[in-house]
Parts: sequence; structure tokens; C-alpha cells
Amino acid sequence: MFMKILSKPIFKTALAESEYIYDGPMVKGVVDVERGLVAIDADLHADLEQALLEDGSKQDNLWGINLWYEDDGDDFVEFDSMINVRPRQNNNSRDVEDAAIRKQIIDLVEKWIQ
Repeated sequence: MFMKILSKPIFKTALAESEYIYDGPMVKGVVDVERGLVAIDADLHADLEQALLEDGSKQDNLWGINLWYEDDGDDFVEFDSMINVRPRQNNNSRDVEDAAIRKQIIDLVEKWIQ
């Protein structure tokens, strides 16, 4: 699995087969909250962001996350990515500051990664 825009749900255990696994273990992902898509498995969130942009996504709808696939509950999804720094959208940190967007992201992750 390398830089994949999910087209069908996967099991969380499949993340262990990712090309890019970071200490933790963690896999990077980007979520398109408008189109309902999740892209996973790249060295940088920006690589996944670019793949989604080329697939038709819009920048304002893309949010970077980290998936700690050995953790459950609130510890599974981490909102931490440089692509999230967007003062023009009132998001001034690497976190996702808007609670409604965070919920959309979690709902999409739960839909695509079971």
C-alpha cells in the first residue's frame, strides 16, 4: 500500500502494511471533508494532499491527520499536520481547531477504516 485514496473500507490492521510507518506506530492521512475521501500512506501529508488535489479535491476541504493504528478511541486519530495551518480559514495551528470539522474527519475515518 503506498499513497492510496481509499475506494473501499479497510480494516485498521491493514495500516500495519503501509509503506510509511512512523514511530508509535503511525500512518499519515488526509481527509477531504467535502467529497468524503480519505488518502493514506505517504512520507508527507503534502504528498497525500497533492494526490487528492489532482483527483479533484479543493484545498479548503483537505485536512491532515495521523492514524495511530494500535490505539483505540480518541487516541486513534491525531489532528496534527502542517497542511492544517490556514489563517484564511481561521485555523492558526497544525491542529484542526473547528469542532464540527473534527467531527466530520472522525466520522469519515470511522467509515473508511474499521
